Amino acid sequence: MTSEVVDRVYNEYIGNAENRAQVRDGLLDAIGDPLFAFSAIEVARYHRDAGNPVYLYEFQHRPSSAAGVVPEFVKADHGDEIAFVFGKPFLAGDV
Repeated sequence: MTSEVVDRVYNEYIGNAENRAQVRDGLLDAIGDPLFAFSAIEVARYHRDAGNPVYLYEFQHRPSSAAGVVPEFVKADHGDEIAFVFGKPFLAGDV
């Protein structure tokens, strides 16, 4: 990566941080965007271009099961919506 790219990424995600929590959140966004958001948007565009309706969502409901397991700043992890969409039995191995 060129230093210009690094500077742009830094300024976009961390540049205006005023405390350590904001630096952490910016770093998590800088990692999560290429891993999740960019690919989701690309696939959504393919479906849109094929004439299909497309809906994107960001799940941020912190499940009660996260208490004491994941840090308090984590709203929801990847896949946490599964229990809310399909029901708890899919996660408990009861099926």
